[in-house]
This record gives sequence, structure tokens and C-alpha cells, in this order.
Amino acid sequence: MTKFIQLSILMGLTATLMTGCGFEPLYGSKAENQAGAQNPSSVVGKMSQVDIALIPDKSGQLLRNHLIDRLYQSGYPSNSTATLHIDKITEARTDLDLTKSSDATLAQLRMTTNMVLTDDKGNKVLERTLQTIASFNVLGSEFATRVTEEAARESAINDLARQIELNLSLYYSAQ
Repeated sequence: MTKFIQLSILMGLTATLMTGCGFEPLYGSKAENQAGAQNPSSVVGKMSQVDIALIPDKSGQLLRNHLIDRLYQSGYPSNSTATLHIDKITEARTDLDLTKSSDATLAQLRMTTNMVLTDDKGNKVLERTLQTIASFNVLGSEFATRVTEEAARESAINDLARQIELNLSLYYSAQ
């Protein structure tokens, strides 16, 4: 029973010390997070004022839609303070895991793009190259292979949107 009491005291002290460690949420302080996008000084509020320029091709349109869902929690920005430009997404497919008859059973889809954030005066304030890799199975049926490839493409585009959101939040949290 004494080990249980010692363990309880140790857990209580650990929890008490961890509350004063100084960590803050990435998207601002706890009070700012409760205010959300209505507070223009919070990271969420600053990101909701970024205008997203058009991105070429179908993959670019899907990426832009993912970004709109992630950044605009209370509608399109009425007064944008910055513009996000994203280059055309380049795709490269690599066949992996070859059989004895030189048929691929696994493929990899690599997507690469560049993002540039410009302020309202047109100055570049943030520039990044983004890359993501998704794998999919190459099946006996061509239809099934296309379905798995589209699912991998959708997953890769969602990952690009996550990377862009993370880069924007890190940029705005440092200001």
C-alpha cells in the first residue's frame, strides 16, 4: 500500500510541475484560441485574412479547396492582408516492388510544389518548397488500381494542405 501512496504523490507532483512549464498552444494563448477567428491578432485570425490565389489543374483546385476549408473558418476574408500563391503541383509516379515478370505491385506518387506568401504591398514574406509522398497498390484490375491511385493522390493533396497550414501558422506565431 505504501508504494501506491508514493506513486500517487509522485504523479501529483509531476502534474503540478508540468502545468507551470511555459508551453503555449501553437495558435496563440488559451484566451486567443477561445476567441478564434474573431480575434484579428490571433494566429487563426491572421490566417483567416490570407487570400488564396488560384492554383492550376485539378490537383491545384483540390488543394485550394482543402486550404479554404482549413483557413476560412468564418467565411472568405473581406480585407485580406496577404496572398498565398502556390505553383502548379508536379507529380511523379515511381513503380516499386517489382515481381519476377517485371510487373509492379506497389507504386509511389511524389507531389511537389512551391508556396509564396506575399504581404499586401507585394513583398515576399514566406517562401517554401513542399513535397509529399503517397504509396498505393498496383492491382490486377486497372479500375481498382486507378481507385487506389486517386485515393493516394487525395491523401497527398491533403498532406500538402496540412503542410501549408503548418507553415503559415508557424510564420504568424513568430510575429
